[in-house]
Amino acid sequence: MSGASVLYDVPGPKARSRNLVYSVVGSLAVLALIVFVVLRLNTQGQLAPEVWNIFNNAGVRTNIRDGLLTTLQVFAVAAVLSLVLGVLLAVARLSDHRPVRWLATGFIELFRAVPLLITIYALWVLLLSNRDSLGLAGNQPQFWALVIGLTVYNGSVQAEVLRAGINSVPTGQREAAYALGMSKTQVMTTVLIPQAVRAMLPTIISQLVVTLKDTSLGYIITFEELLFTARQMSTNIIVNGNDTYVPFIIVTGAIYVAMCLALSALANWIEQRGRRAKTGIGVATAGEPVTATDAMEVSDAVSDGPAATKD
Repeated sequence: MSGASVLYDVPGPKARSRNLVYSVVGSLAVLALIVFVVLRLNTQGQLAPEVWNIFNNAGVRTNIRDGLLTTLQVFAVAAVLSLVLGVLLAVARLSDHRPVRWLATGFIELFRAVPLLITIYALWVLLLSNRDSLGLAGNQPQFWALVIGLTVYNGSVQAEVLRAGINSVPTGQREAAYALGMSKTQVMTTVLIPQAVRAMLPTIISQLVVTLKDTSLGYIITFEELLFTARQMSTNIIVNGNDTYVPFIIVTGAIYVAMCLALSALANWIEQRGRRAKTGIGVATAGEPVTATDAMEVSDAVSDGPAATKD
């Protein structure tokens, strides 16, 4: 019996027929739902050409571009800071010093448990109340509340991902590094963390995608990112007596999907490039086989060599 048959029973003729029927029925149900939504939107005038013509307006395109750039700016800062914080927390949680380990564990568990929206809102209120003493102006309180909130939450998650990757490295490599006289810092930075990052790269990138999507929470604290900008325009732009929520939701959703797909494609490219990289010790080319007689002659020549040189 093969391993595949143990883990998964191959469906018989009746099961295959049932699966086919379920697939057809499910596909028809999804198709019917899509048709119903399209007809409903068309009845309400949301698919009229003049409604979608608003995206030909230069001001609308400029606002969408500015919101997109603001979203990418927040994501870039929060992504870098969360990765740095994740490395520091992962190393601290693996520390031999008990207070450091406890402090890192408490930080990680706290910000993983508290909803991200509450963290962002609390930081916004705190920064807004002390904006003069902190020297913050304009929308900087919203910006830093969103960035810090994304950093502490995603940094805590990235720390657990990296810790799992470090623990997955074979113990023999760590022991070999210590046997070569490396310090703990050298072992961590040159042996463990690089392998952990390579092993956990898909999960790290997946969390970065979550970070990108969570930038939309800036809408709650009136930060002018992509979602807030689209919401403001959909409220202010009226066509045929109706709002333009649906067009802006579809366009904004498509932009978010495109950004996430681009980030996932970048992750796949980095992973494939890492697999093709030539790392490790090269294997020497095998030489010609040596017979026993040749080996004896080479041994005699080597033993006579020093004597001849001595004479």
